[in-house]
Amino acid sequence: MSTAVTSTREEPLQRRILAVLVLGQLLAGAGLAAGVTVGALLAEDMLGGSALSGLPAALFTGGSALAAVLVGKLSQARGRRPGLAAGFTFGALGAVGIVVATAIGSLPLLFLSFVIYGSGTATNLQARYAGADLASPAHRARALSYVLLGTTAGAVAGPNLVGPTGVVAEGMGLAPLAGPFLLAALAYGSAALVISLLLRPDPLIEARRRAAADKSATAPSSSPSIPSSPSSLSSPEAPLPVPGRIWTGEVITGVVVMALTQFVMVGLMTMTPVHMRAHDHAVTVVGLVISLHVAAMFLPAPLSGWLVDKYGTRTVSISAGIVLLVSGVIAAVSPPENTLFITIALILLGVGWSLGLVAGTTVLASAVPIAVRASVQGQADVAVALAGAVGGLLSGLVFAWIDFRGLGFWLAALSLIVVAAVRPRRAREL
Repeated sequence: MSTAVTSTREEPLQRRILAVLVLGQLLAGAGLAAGVTVGALLAEDMLGGSALSGLPAALFTGGSALAAVLVGKLSQARGRRPGLAAGFTFGALGAVGIVVATAIGSLPLLFLSFVIYGSGTATNLQARYAGADLASPAHRARALSYVLLGTTAGAVAGPNLVGPTGVVAEGMGLAPLAGPFLLAALAYGSAALVISLLLRPDPLIEARRRAAADKSATAPSSSPSIPSSPSSLSSPEAPLPVPGRIWTGEVITGVVVMALTQFVMVGLMTMTPVHMRAHDHAVTVVGLVISLHVAAMFLPAPLSGWLVDKYGTRTVSISAGIVLLVSGVIAAVSPPENTLFITIALILLGVGWSLGLVAGTTVLASAVPIAVRASVQGQADVAVALAGAVGGLLSGLVFAWIDFRGLGFWLAALSLIVVAAVRPRRAREL
């Protein structure tokens, strides 16, 4: 009975935390879109060919792997607020570095800056975990999906601002493709400010305080207890559970699902702008297709969350693999000059990613003990980021070897691994 009363009383706090996180994601989404939309095109221009045009995606997703560890560790030690704020700040610095690199024509600075820029991508994804810290188990998937949804406006608007931001960049004496990264620097910097000022109380620290209070309230009255000071209850540090009980088969499979969906999504998404420009599609059309893809990644998030809460993570993960398979096949068979079919393939690619990410994230938000949750989530996102880095790098090589059609079929085949990874677990969820 006391639990129900507490839950009712604390609903406004959860709603307020979600509102702050969504606001931060609205801003950060525009920063995310820059690398997605013009990163490969910028590399193609500076490197003089398409073979390594997937390198920026590999670098900023590789950088996001490192950032995921650091943001996870900082969140584990200090709470979500400093972890997320620091990650967005470094994302802004990386965007500034990319602009400077294009201005002076420095490839080493460009590559280093893409790595640092990846911090924003990692933090954008890490924010979803914060949305689930105080959510009830029955609504956990939907809570984290609302944070993903918050990315939509900025991420969708960003690709369509390639032209206007390019004009601004040219007015400053910069290359037009540097324009989206000017927007990214402003977007990530604004997100860092919002999180620093408004994400109070810290959701992870508050969740730990409640867990400690619940444990104390349910302890047998005959058991001796050690009184805790208010500061110890709010501390992010907590006794660590046995390591072998953390990385269970359930948790590992959740990570595998997220990593594989990220690999397929980044691989196909990265080379689509290069493929389209090679067949004389205007850069504004490329921006529109990518914006629709990004919208399909984040807009269906609440639906993905509802499906996970209702049907479970296993069913939704299998669905993700099937949708990604269909996306790859459509991309492979689409006539190069046909914008409609390419757009459909990219939309399905985004939907499949949404299903897989929400399902896998729900496992990590539910099955990992609160005492180590942020750290484990950061480690899990390393696997996701590395999968994206490898997918981005290999996509350029595969594209140069067997063209976009071969790339689509190859990624479609890899999508079957998502289904295979989940299907053997018939007796229980992931």
